Amino acid sequence: MTTHRIGHEAIHTYWDNGLAPRLTIAPGDTVIFETLEPSRGRVARDFAATPLPDVAPDLAAIIAADALPEVPTPMSGHALTGPVFIAGAEPGDTLDVTIIEVKPAAWGWTAIGPQTPLIGDQVGERQTHFWDLRDGDTAPFGPGIRIPLAPFCGVMGVALAEPGMHPTPPPRHGGGNMDIRQLTAGTVLSLPVLVPGALFSTGDAHAAQGDGEVSGTAIECNATVTLRFDLRKGRTIPTPQFRTAGPLRPRSDAGPWFAATGHDTDPRAAARAALLGVLDHLVAEHGLTPARAGILASACVDLRISQVVNAGTWTVTALLPLSVFGGSKV
Repeated sequence: MTTHRIGHEAIHTYWDNGLAPRLTIAPGDTVIFETLEPSRGRVARDFAATPLPDVAPDLAAIIAADALPEVPTPMSGHALTGPVFIAGAEPGDTLDVTIIEVKPAAWGWTAIGPQTPLIGDQVGERQTHFWDLRDGDTAPFGPGIRIPLAPFCGVMGVALAEPGMHPTPPPRHGGGNMDIRQLTAGTVLSLPVLVPGALFSTGDAHAAQGDGEVSGTAIECNATVTLRFDLRKGRTIPTPQFRTAGPLRPRSDAGPWFAATGHDTDPRAAARAALLGVLDHLVAEHGLTPARAGILASACVDLRISQVVNAGTWTVTALLPLSVFGGSKV
């Protein structure tokens, strides 16, 4: 088996089965991908123009150095590295992608603002928080608050059968922008092959995220991503599936949680109500502003569907792991 490397020379910002493969591999091979955060250097350029005083000078220098020049693209979207052609892959097969490692760069960012789904009306002007990821284990958010890192790729997928350019934001039956935070090292993601060679691409790495990505961004970062590709011939699956290597949230499950609930016939309204309960708790009990509470929630709060069967009303629960505060304060 062979290990390959593919870098920023292979960035594209849309799905298109007409894109020429940037790498051809055999089943069983491993590929090391260099991925870019979704703004493709814009966030770093903005920071370089107006540095924030609460960012340590040594980290600020690293962020400014990542201010890549703007590169026009035919369609704006996530920065994806690929596509990779897997020899022998045909429609009707299943591609198994084993996630070996997702290694974040030194810094990441999370943004929130009026356009944020569910809670944009609560947070005021757009704000961006810069995270120091150099510890490799946790990232500080504020006094006494640290987020455990659990890096994964928000976008992993294969080219669509339909020709032409397709935007990256919607998740699809071939994968794409699923933002499933359980796709961490050790997990095996299975994707249906839709075109010859599968044409796999990945990007949008997150150093950490709660289920829901409620600010619209997680801890976005550049990353080095190592994946192994295996092929199951003649095995057809309708949509992406995955097998995890262990518990769904091993860094937090041993500690206490705070939860708020929402109930509505509209699941989005139920999710909003649950999330607002958590934000109110963070403001009242931990002294955060609504915007800071929303940024923290995007990095660590899980939205769960608790029930769908009671008189047409959905119950959504928003769960905050108190381990981010050291578990010492409810």
